[in-house]
Amino acid sequence: MDLKKAIYTRFERYVKIDTQSDEKSPAFPSTKKQLTLARLLAAELRAIGAARVKLDKYGYVTAELPATAKGEFPVIGLLAHMDTSPAASGAGVRPQVHKGWKGGDIVINRKLGVILNEKNCPELAVCRGEDIVTASGDTLLGADNKAGIAVIMAAAEYLLAHPEIARGRLKIGFTPDEEVGQGVKYFDVKAFGADYAYTFDGAVAGEVEDETFNADGVTIKIAGKSVHPGTAKNAMANAARIAADIVSAWPENQLPETTEHREGFIMFTDISGETEKAEISGIVRDHDLKKLKAMERQLEAIAAAARLKYPLAKIELAFKEQYRNMKEVIAKHPAVMGKLLAAVRQAGLQPHVTPVRGGTDGARLSFMGLPTPNVFTGGYNYHGRYEWVSLDGMNKSAQVLVNLAREWAK
Repeated sequence: MDLKKAIYTRFERYVKIDTQSDEKSPAFPSTKKQLTLARLLAAELRAIGAARVKLDKYGYVTAELPATAKGEFPVIGLLAHMDTSPAASGAGVRPQVHKGWKGGDIVINRKLGVILNEKNCPELAVCRGEDIVTASGDTLLGADNKAGIAVIMAAAEYLLAHPEIARGRLKIGFTPDEEVGQGVKYFDVKAFGADYAYTFDGAVAGEVEDETFNADGVTIKIAGKSVHPGTAKNAMANAARIAADIVSAWPENQLPETTEHREGFIMFTDISGETEKAEISGIVRDHDLKKLKAMERQLEAIAAAARLKYPLAKIELAFKEQYRNMKEVIAKHPAVMGKLLAAVRQAGLQPHVTPVRGGTDGARLSFMGLPTPNVFTGGYNYHGRYEWVSLDGMNKSAQVLVNLAREWAK
């Protein structure tokens, strides 16, 4: 089964549509331009013969592939998100294919100095001989997660054209705003009607994920006191300086740029300030919930020390739950991973189960009653100009999807 051509035709079309989400927008979806892709996908699902195609008021696209196997089988969901990251521009994406990469430099944009190789991305090493797709060096590519959408759409078309392949009912779902942590905020799990699901939103071929970070957001608000600097001794509380002091007090070995694998971190993402007021926003991440709470207590101690050091200031710290480690739920349903690992092996790959150093829609869906591990799509370096995806990896992902359909119909 070789769907590379069909996958790339769809992928090229999808990435040219700007679907960047916006974490500062109060709307849902956060950007209207995501609906452009949503409408296209709904139309394409109808065109390939999918049933129950729906685009709802929130921008969710859902559809169904009817069963071809006789008997009662679990209903399986297949999901991917439509938005791209706010971290880099998604406008005017120009994909380019580097055919049969044999090693060495992949020149994304020589003028801008955007050059990809095994030195700056060791994960690329497993893709020798494969067709690598990048953007043009001034935008992200959008493989996160339009690669997943292209995989699901191409595999769905293949399954509908081959009713001899035994399958139970399959549900398709495309969601907005995953990149800003709101992807399934209004997703109706009961109406979707799946018993188990898989997000196609992962990394290099063979990687599958049943575990995410536990995640909280953190906000620190500082109210200072402004007086004339000439008479400021023992009278001023400079909120901007206090914010800098708190941020610099956090240990350097617990930052995202100094951690890996299962190591947790706090990342301060936004700092704004002036003399009278300042605000710090950030994220707290760890696979172990106890360790996450320990980091939060550590930050609370830093804030408490700042209150003693700056008695004229008011310092408020608050944490907000974002999502929890989906392994807690998925471990209770061993068939979900068992079928997936079998499907990966049938595609000629050795499955590599890894924890996500991040989150997926599947994390929240799992706690909403829909156990949802994550499946590779064959790419890496997401959210920036060095983003790439292997067409061969995408093809393997589609094979895994078809194998999953067979597995669940046994």
